[in-house]
Amino acid sequence: MRYLFIFLLSCSLHAIELSPGTDNASVYFITPNDGESISGKIKVRFGLENFGVAPAGTQIMHTGHHHLIIDADLPSLNLPIPADKNHVHFGKGQTEVEIELAKGEHTLQLLLGDFRHIPHDPPIFSKKITVKVN
Repeated sequence: MRYLFIFLLSCSLHAIELSPGTDNASVYFITPNDGESISGKIKVRFGLENFGVAPAGTQIMHTGHHHLIIDADLPSLNLPIPADKNHVHFGKGQTEVEIELAKGEHTLQLLLGDFRHIPHDPPIFSKKITVKVN
């Protein structure tokens, strides 16, 4: 019985319809720059081209909201993006944030999510950058 439940749950998760992206959409960091050394708080500004920003819960074609991935790889691209210390959601449509990170080297990456926090098809994510906090 347990395996039947897991199988049915697995099938239902694979049936999630992904919101359409566009081939020419891109998300990127305005600040900081890849390889930058920073003292104190980091001002992170998100850039987006050929796509729009809308708050979570607002279903408008070709829009989404930002998720900042800190010191982690991209999550599954066909499930809701996790919400934890490594996956920060900007569901109000924010396009910048000040964050404080521990001293040392950190990776940052942006991933756009739809109104349900699920990546688009094709997914819209930035190049992973590295910053050093002094």
